[in-house]
Amino acid sequence: MADPRGFLKFERKGATRRPPELRIHDWKEVYLPTSDVLITTQAARCMDCGIPFCHQGCPLGNLIPEWNNLTYLNEWKDSIDRLHATNNFPEFTGRLCPAPCETACVLGISDDPVSIKLIEQETIEHAFARNLVKPVHPTKKSNKRVAVVGSGPSGLAAAQQLTRAGHDVVVYEKSDRVGGLLRYGIPEFKMEKAILDRRLKQMSDEGTVFVTNTEIGRDITIDELKGNFDAVILALGSETPRDLKVGGRQLSGIYQAMEFLPLANRVQEGDFETPAISAEGKKVVIIGGGDTGADCLGTSHRQGAKSVMQIEIMPRPSDERPSNAPWPLYPMLYRVSSAHEEGGVRDYAINTEEFIGDEDGNVVGIKAHRIELKPTDKGMAFEKIEGSDFIIEADMVLFAMGFVGTPLQGHLEEAGIKFTPRGSVATNNDWMTERDGVFAAGDLRRGQSLIVWAIAEGRSVAQSVDRYLMGASDLPGPISTNSYALSL
Repeated sequence: MADPRGFLKFERKGATRRPPELRIHDWKEVYLPTSDVLITTQAARCMDCGIPFCHQGCPLGNLIPEWNNLTYLNEWKDSIDRLHATNNFPEFTGRLCPAPCETACVLGISDDPVSIKLIEQETIEHAFARNLVKPVHPTKKSNKRVAVVGSGPSGLAAAQQLTRAGHDVVVYEKSDRVGGLLRYGIPEFKMEKAILDRRLKQMSDEGTVFVTNTEIGRDITIDELKGNFDAVILALGSETPRDLKVGGRQLSGIYQAMEFLPLANRVQEGDFETPAISAEGKKVVIIGGGDTGADCLGTSHRQGAKSVMQIEIMPRPSDERPSNAPWPLYPMLYRVSSAHEEGGVRDYAINTEEFIGDEDGNVVGIKAHRIELKPTDKGMAFEKIEGSDFIIEADMVLFAMGFVGTPLQGHLEEAGIKFTPRGSVATNNDWMTERDGVFAAGDLRRGQSLIVWAIAEGRSVAQSVDRYLMGASDLPGPISTNSYALSL
């Protein structure tokens, strides 16, 4: 145990963010360097409780009390080994995961939970700084070949696990660079792409092969992959954005978030100086109150938007844990991200009724009204509040309302892959689809979810593929078989 009285002596503290008025003028990560003293004192708050519910809260089953204690002792080598034992990419989750482990922390029952996410991020950063993250090579080769389609967190996790198990792994990515949404969906101010590139270098040094500009269904088919590989993993993600089909949808100036965000990231990659879609000088309205909406918010600030408003159809979440999500469940709370600190207006319980355009076909506003949730015979339903109609001025509208499946469903169905009613690829309990030797993982199988679930899915499918190829597997098994996707 780090410090038996640490949780009594020290208050919870997180990383310090750079002042908003300064950071909106650059694209660097928003946090200032964190001192070792802060990390060790925060690790000392871990209670080493009898039943560590943080394990249950984490889809990866991270051994949190163990690496908290090792971090407290400045045993950085042992600490990162314990962290890597369950998580291939703690530098990604430490920056991007909403930390369900913290809402399950036992200390959080009566006090502020341990700053697990901060400790995780700083542990891996110490490891990279001390050259403790090295390529891991297999003890022997299997002479088996595995294709992984998609280079997001799920595909990368599966590829790394299987490469280390001795298989020859090729990762296919449709874009010009590897990383999926990690590359082009996550803004630079949340995770600089050098963080991604250093991990990809480790994977390349281990033997994983990356092939870019190759899209399944366009450049290569499932049948071709099956003919050239012993197993295929589909980790395509859930990329079909939810749309809003109301009057005026055809107007110019209305975009999906994933039309907007990748262009901003490509500027940071050096592909061009000015994005084709920019918020500069615009009155921006973001429809959707989640993380993608916040990413659009922070990006709009940095591009010089005249004003930014983020609206959400659901009611404003509570500041305190609601009664329907008692500890250790993950609650829906009102959270303030770094982008929200930087400005803009957030508003809730708003329904978009129609987009208003000018004579040239450009969006100039949104006709909206307020709503409330009311019980009906079929459950809760939205009901308009009479007399609440109003107009929001806007010359750019961004949809950030989530994702509903893969645009490649038709091609996959032609290849013998079945889907669930929710638009996710159906698998059995071994992550295998209806087609023998073809597996699925991540958002493609679960539906839109968290990065920590994507990595957990990648590790899980890797074990199933290894067992399929070799008859048995020494790779870690799944922490949970729970999935939003339906089994075959």
